[in-house]
Amino acid sequence: MSIALVILAAGKGTRMESDIPKVLHKIGGAPLLHHAMLSASALEPDRTIVVTGHGAELVEAAALDFDADVIAVRQDEQLGTAHAVLQAQDALDEFNGDVIVLYGDTPFISTETLEAMLAARASHDVVVLGFDAADPGRYGRLIMDGTALLRIVEYKDAKDEDRAVKLCNSGVICAASSTLLSLLAEVGNDNAAGEYYLTDIIGLANARGLKATAVTCDEAETLGINSRLELASAEATFQTNKRRALIEDGVMMQAPDTVFLSFDTIIGRDAEIEPNVIFAPGVTIESGARIRAFCHLEGAHVSRGSTVGPFARLRPGAELAEHVHIGNFVEIKNAQIDEGAKVNHLSYVGDAEIGARSNIGAGTITCNYDGVMKHRTIIGRDSFIGSNTMLVAPVTVGHESMTATATVVTKNVPDGAMAIARTEQTNKDGFARKLFSMLRAKKAKQVKG
Repeated sequence: MSIALVILAAGKGTRMESDIPKVLHKIGGAPLLHHAMLSASALEPDRTIVVTGHGAELVEAAALDFDADVIAVRQDEQLGTAHAVLQAQDALDEFNGDVIVLYGDTPFISTETLEAMLAARASHDVVVLGFDAADPGRYGRLIMDGTALLRIVEYKDAKDEDRAVKLCNSGVICAASSTLLSLLAEVGNDNAAGEYYLTDIIGLANARGLKATAVTCDEAETLGINSRLELASAEATFQTNKRRALIEDGVMMQAPDTVFLSFDTIIGRDAEIEPNVIFAPGVTIESGARIRAFCHLEGAHVSRGSTVGPFARLRPGAELAEHVHIGNFVEIKNAQIDEGAKVNHLSYVGDAEIGARSNIGAGTITCNYDGVMKHRTIIGRDSFIGSNTMLVAPVTVGHESMTATATVVTKNVPDGAMAIARTEQTNKDGFARKLFSMLRAKKAKQVKG
């Protein structure tokens, strides 16, 4: 059966107190919208439709960034969830499969839960996702008769006996496209809010003699984000779950609560992550690598047996081969460091290639930016770059070459050569004592005055 996703992402999110559309606030370095799309993408949908409204252009750009084939439609007036889904009607033209309606601010619904809904669809016309709430609060209630779902009652319209029910509505619905659109066409707005409720299709389905049911999941999956506090709570939940999964897969973390991960962080078994490490998006750490304390990594790949840090920064494009050593206060950006090479301390290597087993001395800088464009530095294998070397790109240092300490390299260095580019040292006898005497006298005069 073909599957289409309709993801509702039109709300402003007033309680977020932000100019940013609610669904673009981030958990684990990715917008809420991406999280909602991620689990559903595993179903390999034929169509993904995102309904936008507030900040439509920004939301559409984010959706397309996740999936270039997304169809974006707009809900210019916020008239309720049924009205929002109806905006996808044209995009569902000639689609004959099942439709799952999701929410861009509900990031944790799992692929397994969605698969359970599709399985229930095989014997029912409409399937709703519900959960047993510890505190039902103001959630809509699912009124059941055995396995049959009779109706969904919004809290504002619920009677006391309905509010006593603890089975609550997540808002996620699955139905055949033709059934869903046909039911939506009949939804009215005769309710306390004057809105067109998606939930009304259950009563309409039963009136037609169609079969409706509910599939349940853990309440944590249905968490919706409506405020900054809820966003912070969701971030904490995400981090806890991600850390636990990595540890269970064989990753060593000495102080898990101090390690912050992104939605796409990949870490192999027997890798060691020391305290206070931050993984921004796009990081892969292979088995047996060690990331030492207080490092920040983004868009980087660290191969087996390599060590990074402490206090190191890997920026996008950092590619470390096996058994590379990146030391303290080193920054690597858009650079390939080949097997066994070392950049031990206090250095910046950007837009560069460092050959196998080469050693980069302390304070080395690749001068890669001329104020307009970036340029590349290439260092061959088995080379030694002396401390405080400035490599003015574009420049190449050959295999088995050296640079003297404090050298400024402005032209290519041949294989096996040593580059020396610094002024000759001159010693002036007695000059230091004279200078100190002059400075102390000047200081004493200033203090007197």
